[in-house]
Amino acid sequence: MTLGLPPLPPSRGTPAGRPAADVLADEHRRLAALCAALSEPGLPPRRRRDLSDVLTATAARHLSAEAQYLYPAVRSAVPDDGPALADREIAATRELLAALRSGEGAEERLRRHAYATADLLDRLAAVASEEDLVRLGNRIETAEEAAPTRPHPGAPATPPWNKITDPAIGLVDRLRDAATGRPTRQESLSDRYASRLF
Repeated sequence: MTLGLPPLPPSRGTPAGRPAADVLADEHRRLAALCAALSEPGLPPRRRRDLSDVLTATAARHLSAEAQYLYPAVRSAVPDDGPALADREIAATRELLAALRSGEGAEERLRRHAYATADLLDRLAAVASEEDLVRLGNRIETAEEAAPTRPHPGAPATPPWNKITDPAIGLVDRLRDAATGRPTRQESLSDRYASRLF
């Protein structure tokens, strides 16, 4: 069964890129590490705020890419309950984005999200080729580069609209982040705190 994605460029041997399961598992580990860092006692308020900003931005990019590519792939390729699974995760994503916006309960919802995504990927792996899963991983990584860095639970959540609006919203978010100096990636935190003593 195909996921309806454009073909990969020709290559010798294995397809170029990483399967969606590897891409998303790495991101879930990164989100879990950020949640763990936020729960450390005695964090200075500025460091806590910066970690929270990076967690929010990382999760927003991740959720946007899943809504653009993973959920449509599940909807079209997983037999029988694919549409119901996709709809369930779209609703859960809206709730998670609202939790990220309010700052309440996002960590527990992120844990649940990681388990639900692993289940979706297992179901998808049972019906899709390795090449399709690599194509899906490539699309997810590409979509994250242009995705919003702030939660927008009211934005369109299904294609084609989210593939149009998310990059536009993402551009506005990145302009706001640059203007305010808001950190949105772990690497920026490493750079920011490498020379500080607190």
